[in-house]
Amino acid sequence: MMKNHKRILLAVSLFLVSNLCFSQSNEIKIKFIGNCGLYMTDGNLNIYVDFPYKSGAYGYMEYDKAELDSIKDNSIFIFTHKHADHYSGKAMREILRTKKNCKKFTQWKTKKLEKFSKSLPDFNVKAFKTKHGFSLKHNSYLITWHSKKIFISGDTENAEIIGRIKNIDWAFVPYWLLLDAKEKNIEVDAKMKALYHLYPNQKIESEIPENMVVLRKEDQLIEIPY
Repeated sequence: MMKNHKRILLAVSLFLVSNLCFSQSNEIKIKFIGNCGLYMTDGNLNIYVDFPYKSGAYGYMEYDKAELDSIKDNSIFIFTHKHADHYSGKAMREILRTKKNCKKFTQWKTKKLEKFSKSLPDFNVKAFKTKHGFSLKHNSYLITWHSKKIFISGDTENAEIIGRIKNIDWAFVPYWLLLDAKEKNIEVDAKMKALYHLYPNQKIESEIPENMVVLRKEDQLIEIPY
């Protein structure tokens, strides 16, 4: 009787574990690290956007150093530009030295990134040259992953590019980009918006719409089923 009981418990445990793994493999998880820093995974690919950066640069967000230790081998790093609150050359060099088969794509490696993304299953990146007044070159990116469209604006102040893209599932945008869109009467066609790159104590005066998440704290998680 006891043996049968143990077998039933084991079978139930295996069933729950297998279903948990299945559910995890059918969603894109996006973890907010700070500023415009994101960690994105579908359980297979590990993507970092605008991370690592210099913690606390220009008075923006700091992050736990354990975040660097948690980076896995074979990760992909994509950067909108190289300002210190988006990019740390020192930290990136250490990652490339200690982690296996990691790949880095800055705003200067647009064609290589787009070509590389096409070699990955159900994953594609399109780069857009966008304006950022304090950067020689700045890119925004549209990531299409398992048929979900994820727009990464970075620091651009101009809403014209995002205004041309239709049916975005998630748009990651700074406050000033939404102000520019409002002033120019540009519609941001996104089901959901994530507001990022805020100062630690920055207040949002306007009302937060239901389809917007404000990213303020490290480890905030967004899950996108597919």
